[in-house]
Amino acid sequence: MTARIGVVTFPGSLDDRDTQRAIRVAGAEPVALWHKDKDLKQVDAVVLCGGFSYGDYLRAGAIARFSPVMDIVIEQAKAGLPVLGICNGFQILTEAHLLPGGMLGNDHLHFICRDQKLRVENAGTAWTSDYTAGQEIHIPLKNMDGRYVADRRTLDELEAEGRVAFRYLDVNPNGSLNDIAGITNAAGNVVGLMPHPEHAVESLIGTGRTDGLPFFTSILKKLVNA
Repeated sequence: MTARIGVVTFPGSLDDRDTQRAIRVAGAEPVALWHKDKDLKQVDAVVLCGGFSYGDYLRAGAIARFSPVMDIVIEQAKAGLPVLGICNGFQILTEAHLLPGGMLGNDHLHFICRDQKLRVENAGTAWTSDYTAGQEIHIPLKNMDGRYVADRRTLDELEAEGRVAFRYLDVNPNGSLNDIAGITNAAGNVVGLMPHPEHAVESLIGTGRTDGLPFFTSILKKLVNA
């Protein structure tokens, strides 16, 4: 049976179609979910895609967190459903308290769009198992509010528990503390990151590499072997 991975579209989402395509390239079936949906259509995993949900009013992700679909996403994530938050999706996950910390405006106060070098710090999550710890990859990055922040106790816990999933290399593009590009929850089923792996799954687009594809093959293998 083909794994079904839901992709939530909010008003202002930009990368839902790209994410659906990445899922299809990996060999799974993408399922479109709308922000007003009150069920997840029996999907096996969920991706909260990038964009500017609700225009990023108040704070990036702050309004989307209260969309009807998030009630069931939060409930199911706490029960073990794999959830990936990309860029705005990462912001939504912090606003929903599925991941700790928060996102602020880039320290240079400018929108940034670049190919970003990352180091894989945790290859043991549902979304990163096709990587190896220490692997260096290139993933497109585009954001205005990408600066990850948290209090010192939270940062120490993330570091001590190995829950920093990705770290920026060569340059910190937005002032994120500890060069953090992505994190995971303690169970490893919820992962958020600012770069966009869905833009790096085919050699003709994005970075010209396929460094983002393992996100989607990782979850496919986990679902098939579950």
